[in-house]
Amino acid sequence: MISTASLINTLLAEHRIPRERMVERLREHYGIRDLKSLEAIRNVPRHFFVSEALRGRAYGDHALPINFNQTISQPFIVARMTELLELNKQSRILEIGAGSGYQTAVLAYLAGQVYSIERIGELAREAQGRIRELGIYNATVKAFDGTLGWSAHGPYDGILVAAGGPRIPDPLLAQLKVGGRLVMPIGETQESQKLVRVIKTEGGSKVEDHGPCQFVPLIGQHGWAAHK
Repeated sequence: MISTASLINTLLAEHRIPRERMVERLREHYGIRDLKSLEAIRNVPRHFFVSEALRGRAYGDHALPINFNQTISQPFIVARMTELLELNKQSRILEIGAGSGYQTAVLAYLAGQVYSIERIGELAREAQGRIRELGIYNATVKAFDGTLGWSAHGPYDGILVAAGGPRIPDPLLAQLKVGGRLVMPIGETQESQKLVRVIKTEGGSKVEDHGPCQFVPLIGQHGWAAHK
């Protein structure tokens, strides 16, 4: 049986040049300046989180499909959302929408503890399995309605929502520390969103607009209703 260290070394050796080009593109073209975020993305093998058929495209400048009509976000979006959280090794992070587990792994590289929720049970199990295969033990994925958050482990220094909703869910704001940052796409329709960062203050919150984006819809009690 291959050891965790051997698996990681093998994965990082694979697609090394495309991964370095991806990091360079994030820095030079997209202006990602946070060196810690770039280092995390350099050290997480994105191709491990997509199907065999798509591994050759894993480091391209685009989102990719995963099971159940979900996606693994464009590298730029992963980098920007991670950068906006301003993580350190003491950070306790809540992630909504684990998907294949790639963003979870990037967050776990930088944060102290990551609690991740994925609405679709099979995706949650697969994501948990992948991150454990990579020797990541400071992140946990469970299947639940992410719009309700995970209050047992709050309050959080940062919350990342990898799906677009009509508004910031109230339970997530309630579980964010004062001074904490929440990064999420919001929009009046499921087809058009903007990426916002909310910084919680003693008296309320400060909202920043970080430009247009496109995500799968945030389904749940405080998001969009699931299609029948």
